[in-house]
Amino acid sequence: MAFGVTFKRYEKKYLLNPEQFDILKAEVDKRFNPDKYGETKICNIYYDTPEYLLVTRSISKPIFKEKLRLRTYGVPTDDTTAFIEVKRKYNSVVYKRRMHMPYVDAVKHIANPATQENDEQITKEINYLINFYKNLEPQFYLSYDRQAFFYKETSDIRVTFDRNITWRDYDLDLRKGSYGESLLPEGYTVMELKVPNTAPLWLAELLSKLKLYPTSFSKVGTAYKTMLAKKINASVISTANPNLMKYMHLSTIGEINENTMIETE
Repeated sequence: MAFGVTFKRYEKKYLLNPEQFDILKAEVDKRFNPDKYGETKICNIYYDTPEYLLVTRSISKPIFKEKLRLRTYGVPTDDTTAFIEVKRKYNSVVYKRRMHMPYVDAVKHIANPATQENDEQITKEINYLINFYKNLEPQFYLSYDRQAFFYKETSDIRVTFDRNITWRDYDLDLRKGSYGESLLPEGYTVMELKVPNTAPLWLAELLSKLKLYPTSFSKVGTAYKTMLAKKINASVISTANPNLMKYMHLSTIGEINENTMIETE
């Protein structure tokens, strides 16, 4: 049996160097409560069409975008609870629909959605997306170690730190384990601030002091661009301001050649 959950919130991402992470983490430890699960390894398979329609649309910064992923907490076995998630972003607001079932059933469901008359609305929405794109396939594996915190004054405000971000575009089965290539330079962390409306004033002031600004950094988008760069032996380089790490937008392999450098700003 599948069960569904819905989320709606604003999400802002920041890329932290080691020094910035240490400063922010110290303040978060004072003002937030840690998630009851502690540090968790999150493992994902991202689905897309053979032409990578979803990810190329996403990195073009449209007003609306969506993605489909299969997620587990830790490396799963056949019976581990897995989450089929549809994540949509419209006009800066993030909406997430997800349903859960045993891992092997989740894989089968994405390949061939089973529908019933009494399906919940969330199940219908997820099935509609899968059927709409028709030929979705596993395309990328992404895992990372996440620390999650909830604001002491209201649990609606959440901060997460993702470290050791690893990706691969082969062995696309979460049961095979967490391995692949690092997505970011050593020591860098992706922080996500998840709020229903606005962030606390003290946090906004601290981010400004550290010269940290929201970035459109996408894990799966960066994995896609790195894959393109590898295919033509291009380099992925950092410039003098690595904090923003905004990768140039490449929608097709035809836009780059062997002389292209995939830069961060």
